[in-house]
Amino acid sequence: MDIATEALIAFIKIAVVLLVVSLVVAYLTYLERKIIAHIQMRLGPMRVGWHGLLQPIADGLKLFLKEDIIPAKSDKIVFVLAPIMVLVPAFVVYSVLPFSENFYITQVNIGLFLILAISSLGVFGVVMAGWASNSKYSLLGALRSAAQMLSYEIFLGFALIGPLMLAGSLNMQKIVEAQSGGWFVFSQPLAFIVFFIAALAETNRVPFDLPEAETELVSGFHTEYSGMKFAFFFLAEYANIMVVSTVGITLFFGGWMGIPGIPLPGFVWFVLKLAAMIFVFIWLRATLPRYRYDQLMRVGWKFMFPLVLINIFLTGLIKYLFL
Repeated sequence: MDIATEALIAFIKIAVVLLVVSLVVAYLTYLERKIIAHIQMRLGPMRVGWHGLLQPIADGLKLFLKEDIIPAKSDKIVFVLAPIMVLVPAFVVYSVLPFSENFYITQVNIGLFLILAISSLGVFGVVMAGWASNSKYSLLGALRSAAQMLSYEIFLGFALIGPLMLAGSLNMQKIVEAQSGGWFVFSQPLAFIVFFIAALAETNRVPFDLPEAETELVSGFHTEYSGMKFAFFFLAEYANIMVVSTVGITLFFGGWMGIPGIPLPGFVWFVLKLAAMIFVFIWLRATLPRYRYDQLMRVGWKFMFPLVLINIFLTGLIKYLFL
């Protein structure tokens, strides 16, 4: 296969993934509103299309056509760059995520390391948005987000060391293949619990949605944003939920590997696991109250950090003695 053909195939894969992810992210907002509405015994969106199915498209058009306001005393260049800085890493990460045994954009030996490195760039966009807005609410939201995301990134990264020790590779495909004898969630339950809690904090989701706390900070770091710039922050949040869910099912639930005896294609298993993980994110939003900021930090540094270190020690000990 020549270079031109390889480049064309890569371009088609990128276009397909971006299109599908954009559509899924748009309809995640609809799904979240519907699920939370039914949990609260409401109907949710019903007006635009059958049972509100066209609501995400209507919302997208509304945001696209809204006036784009830039505050008079803001740092205009940084203000414009911030939403791009948040959105781009959220989508670039998909380049190394495997969706099935044969469908992925690229396969690299340091895939997981690359995912952690790229996704950590999003916090810069959040801080830029808070600083450039020249608003106390935005700045407080950005400072909270920076401390929260940097702290919980450590726990999330440490939680992944256990599965990596068992798989012996940073390659996402090889990590899935290493689970042919059993999903890592059964041998690494502590690591998965820490990973999931850290993932909630990393994506600013309930009960750790302090950077956007609407009861305290209006809308947090994107208070001053409107139109498509606001939509970029919105898209990035849901794209990041899909990223952490994909990483979670790849490292702990066998990725595209199914349950023996149920003959379904690998991609179908992947989608079912992804849908289940995202449902839990939405379910928690309708269920849990928000933590206080001091509680958030105490849970992270006093409980999760020691737990994840114990998990690494026990995994290393068991691997040394028995494997």
